[in-house]
Amino acid sequence: MALIENKKVHFNYEILERYEAGIELLGTEVKSIRAKHGSLEGAHVVVRGGEAFLVGATIQPYQAGNTDKNYDATRNRRLLLTRDEIIKLGHLESLKGLTIVPLVVYNKQRKIKVEIAVVRGKKAHDKRETLKKREHERDVMREVKGAR
Repeated sequence: MALIENKKVHFNYEILERYEAGIELLGTEVKSIRAKHGSLEGAHVVVRGGEAFLVGATIQPYQAGNTDKNYDATRNRRLLLTRDEIIKLGHLESLKGLTIVPLVVYNKQRKIKVEIAVVRGKKAHDKRETLKKREHERDVMREVKGAR
């Protein structure tokens, strides 16, 4: 079950590889995510010093009046991956034209997980093709619905 989604990633990027990672959160952040108070828009993953970090994700405080005054909603959060995955992601990140972005934050049993993907940005003509394909599928569904 998706708690927070990055909705524009499928439109703006071509997904090459997907990974599942744990995320290091504060207790109030877990409650906030379960209440779906957050955004992955503009977020990305960086690999530095043998660790992976989620940068730019916004997680609003669960109870704004009951939160520490120094709480930063956009702080960097460490991702929990295996050493081999971190090394591979670090290599892929260094390649020109590739980015690592979060796709979705979700529950897996009692844990909060993040699905991240190695992506390549789409060109303008690719985006137009995506829009044409989506419009065509809508037209087909309208025809099928109208035929009943």
